[in-house]
Amino acid sequence: MPTAPQRWNVQVTCLLGVALALPAWQAEAQITLDVASTKAVLVRLRASASAQDLTQWVMHSADHQGLPFVVIDKRDARVFVFSPVGRFLGASPALLGLAIGDEGVAGLGERPLAQISPEERTTPAGRYLAALDRNLSGQTILWVDYSQSISMHPVRSVNPAEQRLQRLASPSVQDNRISYGCINVPVLFWQSVVLPTFRETQGIVYVLPEKRSLESVFAGIKTQK
Repeated sequence: MPTAPQRWNVQVTCLLGVALALPAWQAEAQITLDVASTKAVLVRLRASASAQDLTQWVMHSADHQGLPFVVIDKRDARVFVFSPVGRFLGASPALLGLAIGDEGVAGLGERPLAQISPEERTTPAGRYLAALDRNLSGQTILWVDYSQSISMHPVRSVNPAEQRLQRLASPSVQDNRISYGCINVPVLFWQSVVLPTFRETQGIVYVLPEKRSLESVFAGIKTQK
């Protein structure tokens, strides 16, 4: 298994060499959707079979409705970002909800953090319409599910005891479960990939299940070969 710096460098190399040879967000109209090339990138990155299957289904079915989209693989603790026409823009490790599970908790966003139990700290699986906004602290985030206060944002080391930066740098996925459900990504990835992709548009975020099947979460995926 690669060390943490090697793991990050592999993904940045692909980001720069494959996705950002031209600034993708400046050339969307000139890019032709290419399912084969996107699949090749995911294979090169050793994306899980579930992540590859979901991405291929999205592109074939146009389920993303011509919007940029994100695939979050909870089992591998990884995030993959794609342009509106399916071009790969970047991949990154991520921190996710502490608890293993695919269901959210109704009204969770209305409760203080101190009243959220460990088993409720899930990153719910599903398909979400996402958009940039600001939280109560004025920080830019990507809302994934407002009702459950689930968002994607750059990692913040608010509590040193949680060692979030160290967890992101670790090659293991076992220590990537720490948040209250939000998706934490490296600051560089947030600034260079997520922000430019969603700055002037909404997008779709697909959170893969870790206990349920793909078919039970994403209707229609069984029909895609």
